[in-house]
Amino acid sequence: MKLRNYVLVTAGYWVFTLTDGALRMLVLLHFNDLGYSPVSIAFLFLAYEFMGILTNLLGGWVGARRGLNRTLLAGLGLQIVALAALTMEQPSWETWFAVAFVMAAQALSGIAKDLTKMSSKSAVKTVAGDGDGALFRMVAILTGSKNALKGVGFFLGGALLSWIGYDEALWAMAGALALTALLLLVLLDEEIGKAKKKPPLRSVLSKSSAINRLSAARFFLLGSRDIWFVVALPVFLSDELGWSHQGTGGFLAVWVIGYGIVQSFAPRILGRGGATVNEVRATQQWGLALGVVSAVIAVTVAFDVATNVAVVGGLIVFGVVFAMNSSLHSFLVLAYSDDDRVALDVGFYYSANAAGRLVGTLLSGVLYLWGGLAAALWGSAAFVVVAWLLALRLPPLPAGLTLSLADVESGD
Repeated sequence: MKLRNYVLVTAGYWVFTLTDGALRMLVLLHFNDLGYSPVSIAFLFLAYEFMGILTNLLGGWVGARRGLNRTLLAGLGLQIVALAALTMEQPSWETWFAVAFVMAAQALSGIAKDLTKMSSKSAVKTVAGDGDGALFRMVAILTGSKNALKGVGFFLGGALLSWIGYDEALWAMAGALALTALLLLVLLDEEIGKAKKKPPLRSVLSKSSAINRLSAARFFLLGSRDIWFVVALPVFLSDELGWSHQGTGGFLAVWVIGYGIVQSFAPRILGRGGATVNEVRATQQWGLALGVVSAVIAVTVAFDVATNVAVVGGLIVFGVVFAMNSSLHSFLVLAYSDDDRVALDVGFYYSANAAGRLVGTLLSGVLYLWGGLAAALWGSAAFVVVAWLLALRLPPLPAGLTLSLADVESGD
């Protein structure tokens, strides 16, 4: 039963992730074609990220009280509503009204995304438990596959916009989500993730110093990626380098797919040679490596040293190192969490994740408008350094959770 629940939750998360990635690319490219500025485009995503902060806090509390199946189905349903609403937007609308309308629809999508993410990742803890390699392995598979599929979604969004148009693409994705929600409604266990004791509302704020420190590091880690990724890079590729919609979406897709594959193989990468690995120390070491990579890319772009190579090649290296950091973070939040409040701890952690993305998204538009891609890359590097400094203060894992990654690799 537990394995079936895991498979169902993961499948639902995969379908949602495809539509979420495609929606981001659809909105970004569609409004860039309409002549919106980088800052205006960034504002289209601000409500999406802001609602994630509240959704993760309250969604974790609801999931602990009512069950993760309800929060998962609610996420899928809200995404269907958001997609349908976006088909109502008209090119003839005044800019301020169109931005406000799309922000409202994106707010619904942001709630949907974080309800779905929180439900799916919390469910891993109920299946794997802790104390052996299963937890890290299952987190790596879920997180890595999600990001790979989000990359496919980026390509799908750019392709659908060119092939069938904006409205038709939105309706096609809504139909896929409706079918997925129906299957989960029939097959998914209603009790998954429900706490034995219903937690009070005040419990949404974590009392764990480990979760608090990790959440702060997560804020800056995710912000460091979105500062250059959300608006600055696709606008740069489209406007400065003249890439097509398919080319822009395809590059972002390949980047995210590769990043997801690295996340999936993180336990094997860390456990090469059969050594026992301390995940906290590994987080600190990979954080430092990401800071070095970020600084090198920013310097080469700022001084116009083989800019195309630095952007394409450098950001691929950034993706590999970032993926290792993200995978370790995703493991640590579950390792630090108690079984009975895992939904609350994961919700709190991903509220920090959403806050980092909110700030990163805004800075992506503002910094690009102010100083181009170089300014966005410098902002990213600064965020990485802060994330690394915060990771240095992470406490050791609870006894029994410093895993032998040789066991993870062998599947024992």
